[in-house]
Amino acid sequence: MATMAIGAGVMAGQAGSSRGARSRTETLAERNHRLFEEQRKARRGPALEVFFAKHIDNSRIVKANDPERQREMRSFTMAMSVLFLLVMVYVWQHFAAIEVGYHVEAQKVQVEQMREQNRELRLSEAQLTDPGRIDRIAKQLGLDEPQPGQVVRPDGSDANAPVLAQASTPALNAY
Repeated sequence: MATMAIGAGVMAGQAGSSRGARSRTETLAERNHRLFEEQRKARRGPALEVFFAKHIDNSRIVKANDPERQREMRSFTMAMSVLFLLVMVYVWQHFAAIEVGYHVEAQKVQVEQMREQNRELRLSEAQLTDPGRIDRIAKQLGLDEPQPGQVVRPDGSDANAPVLAQASTPALNAY
């Protein structure tokens, strides 16, 4: 009832004032402050509003078991577990494939390095076993061509003795 009186007083105060001029120039904060002051003047006592604190004790309430809800929750949990497991397997495979890809690329780089090193070693071998180079080095060291009878073979055969032609089976090379 007091609220209705306050509301009626506010309405009466608004009806008498010049509405058009105030609404255009007055801000929202000013309007709220003015309405609050008008309501405070219309009150009869210091405080008309009373709040009661209501204490509710739910500690003695026990939840009833619902078997259907439990079945639903178990099936939902199982479905989510299976879905999680499938996603984890997919993620594991994905990262394993990426890791294998990096490993393959590293192996390709290593193979190319070994091919280059092999090419360099073959070139070096060809340069070192060149008969002209060996002859030049031997002459620089003061060596001459061997005279007949100077060459001794490890198997004990004579280097100047005639050699019989022998047929041998060709070896298979794995190139």
